[in-house]
Amino acid sequence: MPELPEVEALAHHLREHALYRPVARVDVASMSAVKTFDPPVSVLPGRVVTGAARYGKFLAVEFMDRPDDPLHLVTHLSRAGWLRWHDSASATPPKPGRGPLELRVHLDAVGGPGFDLTEAGTQKRLSVYLVHDPQEVPGIARLGPDALTLSRDEFAAVLAGRSERLKTLLVEQQTIAGIGNAYSDEILHTAKLSPYAASGRLKPEQIDELYAAMCSVLADAVERSVGQGAAQLKGEKRSGLRVHARTGMPCPVCGDTVREVSFASKSFQYCPRCQTGGKPLADRRLSRLVR
Repeated sequence: MPELPEVEALAHHLREHALYRPVARVDVASMSAVKTFDPPVSVLPGRVVTGAARYGKFLAVEFMDRPDDPLHLVTHLSRAGWLRWHDSASATPPKPGRGPLELRVHLDAVGGPGFDLTEAGTQKRLSVYLVHDPQEVPGIARLGPDALTLSRDEFAAVLAGRSERLKTLLVEQQTIAGIGNAYSDEILHTAKLSPYAASGRLKPEQIDELYAAMCSVLADAVERSVGQGAAQLKGEKRSGLRVHARTGMPCPVCGDTVREVSFASKSFQYCPRCQTGGKPLADRRLSRLVR
């Protein structure tokens, strides 16, 4: 799933390539992806791209035809969605339900430059909203403070009194916005903390380590990602990960084997020696199979 660094990089890419270009046409290949109907996407042609921004893991593109009437095309890319920039595209409208394309925006001219919103796989969860204000999108309205805007004291206040496991809290968008499954694994590994540690029971020095890890992991990932072409971002993300999606491989810090805990639809990775005192965490799915 694209997280804070990748979505930030996609917004930067659009600001560099799409800004001040007029919309020629919008093709909707999947009506189920579009979650709003008023205003319809058919009002976008003729408007000009005037900005791109990130809200947590949401990407918003701003369009205007006059200064007092902005519209925002907001998307959440979900687990398998992506934004693909193209210098040219087919002028033939796509057939609904064929392939990964969900929505295409032609800029300057039909068949010219622009971007596609795509989603791989059969579970179609990518969502698109056209709104006057990004806060009209329910997921954005519920977001907590952005992970890169929190001060250390604000971060400590977020943790205080919470009973959730650290892994659960870090990916809860209403609490801290922008962090997903991959970077929460990386943050906890860098901070040398167990994913199962109770959020509200950390010592002050552990809060310091976790806050510093969150800032450094995300800032480093943003720095690596921004300026990369949209097509290169996924590979850039994978190359920078130390434990996430590296089950069975050696930890680059201590050499221990990276372990995994699996759930029904997701999993997380960690290093026992770095994070849990050398003790593997129980994998309930594996335990059920053993029985």
